[in-house]
Amino acid sequence: MTIAPDHRLMHPNALDEAAQVHDMAARLVAMARGSDRFMAALRAVREQGLASWCIGAGAVRTLVWDHLCGLEQPSEWPDCDVAYFEPCAPGQERDPRIQASLAAAMPDVAWDVTNQAAVHRWHEAYFGQPAAPYRSLEEAVASWPEFATCVGLTLAADDSIGVIAPHGLDDLFARRVRYNPARATAAAYRERVAKKRYARRWPGVTVIPC
Repeated sequence: MTIAPDHRLMHPNALDEAAQVHDMAARLVAMARGSDRFMAALRAVREQGLASWCIGAGAVRTLVWDHLCGLEQPSEWPDCDVAYFEPCAPGQERDPRIQASLAAAMPDVAWDVTNQAAVHRWHEAYFGQPAAPYRSLEEAVASWPEFATCVGLTLAADDSIGVIAPHGLDDLFARRVRYNPARATAAAYRERVAKKRYARRWPGVTVIPC
């Protein structure tokens, strides 16, 4: 997520938009800091020493929608998606080792660790269509199935929280589920929506059909 460095050069409408983006990002960071479990997960992943990583997708969505819906009991995480970007030769991905290390640190979390630099190698066999290699973590996050879940959080050495949101945060905070055609098929999106039951779990969620 990038904020224009000099607001004096921006159109008034762009200024308003930048302010809204900054506000939503600040709210998201505050929600993460207010969750002991989410902060513990961020610290556990930081300990892995990855250069480019985030906790994203469902874990972030659940954090925000629980908060917006005022749920007193936080929802369970079906899994905790850890995305990282590390170019490597085929067969040398560190996913299993990282996942085992995280499971040892927080055994109550169902970790799902994926090197986004290697996704193109197995994407067609798993999803039925090829995918071009990603060039960065941000490009990978931008391809996730719904715009509301194209969001990740990372924790720096100084404990500052970085927000990765290639498509912004509007859908996430509006509790709106929309199909992102970058990688997933429409059929996969429909199957995913039916399985996740978003509207039942979080009142006020709007699912856009495709």
